[in-house]
Amino acid sequence: MNTKSNTKHYFLDEAGDTSFYTKGKKNALGTNGVSSCFIIGMVKVYDNLEEVRGKINRLQREIVDNPFFQVASVQKKVNNSGYYLHATDDIPEVRLKFLELILTINCSFEAVVSAKTIERYETKHKGKEEYFYADLLSHLLKNKLYKDEKLVLHVSERGKSTKNHNLELALQKAVQRVNSNPGGSEEIKTKVIFNVNYPTNEPILNLADYFCWAIQRVFEKGETRYYEFLKNKISLVIDLYDKEKYEGFRNYYSVENPLTKENKKNPSSH
Repeated sequence: MNTKSNTKHYFLDEAGDTSFYTKGKKNALGTNGVSSCFIIGMVKVYDNLEEVRGKINRLQREIVDNPFFQVASVQKKVNNSGYYLHATDDIPEVRLKFLELILTINCSFEAVVSAKTIERYETKHKGKEEYFYADLLSHLLKNKLYKDEKLVLHVSERGKSTKNHNLELALQKAVQRVNSNPGGSEEIKTKVIFNVNYPTNEPILNLADYFCWAIQRVFEKGETRYYEFLKNKISLVIDLYDKEKYEGFRNYYSVENPLTKENKKNPSSH
């Protein structure tokens, strides 16, 4: 796939989950296995895309072929849909190999983070996981709609949330946000194409997965070492609902205003 001057490719994945309730509609926030926040992130690759795909595929083949890596997490994928890099499942030695590979790729990453609350989920997102996903995605897209160009958004498949009609809803919300800004009533000429895919078919999605995971470790555990390792490639992280830091855009994190262990979220019971 060749990029053209008026075509940009972004690769999107998420971290955390969109669960709010257990069976019987009991509050699941704060229970084991349910995340405190949800993250959607996107990677922009400036290197040749086919060369980057080749790099990632070669590493994946190296892992599969190396007897040292013949562990359950690798074999399970090999026996199912095929092996792909996934930060949550990968053993530390594999993670380090891919993290080091990421540093060789000219790319940038940005993400939107939402702390999960029952009150906001029921009111703003109508108690629907797909609406929650669409709303976050719209915040990620809204600053990409100002140029006369084509955006190809390669999205990691996530059930109902990434069905075409829900992705289109996210785009509509992004357009509404652009138009609600002062001077934002001009016709939007950006053409957006959603390409929902699996990491076994699109290896660059694995980049987005690792970046999202590194951000998730900060917000869920207060662990910053993975974020620090990749920080120079992370252009923006927005803590969307941290109202206490809205003044001065202190909820916008970058190399100049980095995340710290203090960004860890505690599960909300509201």
